[in-house]
Amino acid sequence: MKYDKKEIINRSSFKKTVIEYLKNPFSLFLWLLVVLAAVITVVILGFLIGYILIKGIPHLTPELFAWEYNSDNVSMMPAIINTLIMIAITMVIAVPLGVFSAIYMVEYAKKGNKIVNIVRITAETLSGIPSIVYGLFGMLFFVVALGWGYSILAGAFTLSIMVLPTIMRTTEEALLSVPDSFREGSFGLGAGRLRTVFKIVLPSAVPGILSGIILSIGRCVGETAALMYTAGTVTSAANSLFSSGRTLAVHMYSLSREGLHTDQTYATAVVLLIIVMIINFISGFIAKKLAK
Repeated sequence: MKYDKKEIINRSSFKKTVIEYLKNPFSLFLWLLVVLAAVITVVILGFLIGYILIKGIPHLTPELFAWEYNSDNVSMMPAIINTLIMIAITMVIAVPLGVFSAIYMVEYAKKGNKIVNIVRITAETLSGIPSIVYGLFGMLFFVVALGWGYSILAGAFTLSIMVLPTIMRTTEEALLSVPDSFREGSFGLGAGRLRTVFKIVLPSAVPGILSGIILSIGRCVGETAALMYTAGTVTSAANSLFSSGRTLAVHMYSLSREGLHTDQTYATAVVLLIIVMIINFISGFIAKKLAK
């Protein structure tokens, strides 16, 4: 039986690692703790996904994908359309602001700049604020003060404020991970700072930037509290930016709260899970292509 050379090396290195851990009981304990935590995480994730699929797939019917919602079919198609519109508007607003802010802080601002430090602390603070607080702010400012009412636009701006710290911080970390030798080489060849940033630094940081965007999209898809106070819960598809409409997560929450369509709630959860997986797969595929 033939073995690949890499496989033999991996096996031997694994044996050496195990022997080293056995020599130190505390290291062995930490290693087992890490492995146990990883196994528990995978098992819980698999259980949740399996539970949702088992409970929801049998109840996926054509009526759930009708173009118009009514009390009989409780169609999720208008909610799917609203969700995609909400994600698109949110990303158009948040991604340029977050990426360009990170570029300024990393590439243009002087080291030790007090304003930059304040922005970083503020972004980290905003990341930990509950979504209900964002929803109340969006309702008071966008819905009431600006007079937009319960609308897709008010919900998108609220989500943009929510995901902006995530995009900005992940982009900043991705830019900082690019070696300074890349910049020095570009400057040595006579390129300016702007050309270096957009031709050398940003392409190298694209995988990290896309990771932040993927996390932001996932938060947008699963958000309910902030959108109930800003975008509303109208069951029809939005025909303009100032129309009210529920997203898929809000639709699922409304069905579960009513308690009359529990089976359809699980079916909606399956569709929501599939949409998130498709978005992650497409984003990961794009990141790999750009990295090459």
